[in-house]
Amino acid sequence: MAGRSAGAAPRVAVLMGGFSAEREVSLSSGRECALALREAGYEGIEVDAGRDLAARLSEIRPDVCFNALHGRWGEDGCVQGLLEWLAIPYTHSGVLASALAMDKSAAKAAYAAAGLPTATSVLASRDQVAAAHVLPPPYVVKPNNEGSSVGVYIVREGANAPRLAETMPDQVMVEAYAPGRELTVAVMGDRALAVTDIVTPGWYDYEAKYSTGGSRHVVPADLPAEITQACLDYALRAHRVLGCRGLSRTDFRWDETRGLAGLVLLETNTQPGMTPTSLAPEQARHCGISFPELCRWIVEDASCNR
Repeated sequence: MAGRSAGAAPRVAVLMGGFSAEREVSLSSGRECALALREAGYEGIEVDAGRDLAARLSEIRPDVCFNALHGRWGEDGCVQGLLEWLAIPYTHSGVLASALAMDKSAAKAAYAAAGLPTATSVLASRDQVAAAHVLPPPYVVKPNNEGSSVGVYIVREGANAPRLAETMPDQVMVEAYAPGRELTVAVMGDRALAVTDIVTPGWYDYEAKYSTGGSRHVVPADLPAEITQACLDYALRAHRVLGCRGLSRTDFRWDETRGLAGLVLLETNTQPGMTPTSLAPEQARHCGISFPELCRWIVEDASCNR
């Protein structure tokens, strides 16, 4: 780019932080990715994505933006649209796929059209959920457009209708509780990497995901071959039907008492956690891809018009 010396390392702006409920996790992902990119030979510049992001990027003039944002604004198509407007190549999924995956009800409609198994669910207002059961218990209540298990309520059999926190959005998803093991598969381009079994004493919520000792990851998961293959196939199909690019991760629940019929797809994350011990990088490492190599691949995959 103009003003840069010939042969200079490609300049990568790592977008991190932001102002979603997942800011702290994003800061952790961004720092780790910036370190790995420098190790891989790039000029990695950490950018806390605030309201002045367009001006910051105009000053930095990066060759690529590495999107390490999580949650709303960074994962729902908003920042992707800004980067398209600025004509800066960026990583992970584009505007439409990001928006579709973040909207849980819209994503489930896409899954259903592709023949992928999901749990029964409805959209309801916060007041409706508090007034009476909108599905027979047990069920799960969660925001329709947040990630990382933010604001998840589990309503057990015999429990009263839940009183949701004021921080919950006016419209929420109520989904039939899917019992069983928590499984996840990362997709890298056109390749499903592996199946991880996430072992946790309770529900795999925000605290279990990000607190020390909150969960244990078993990769590759010890599963019947039929279930392993189904998880890999379903994750790749989910990635494709949503139109994802780069790296994604799809989560499942599996009731082993029901065999293949007990496998349910929960959601697809277009901005998976990106620390060396996060689920997607763990699977990449299992496949012989180091964290710096994974970050390099993600950057090399970057483009506009995604």
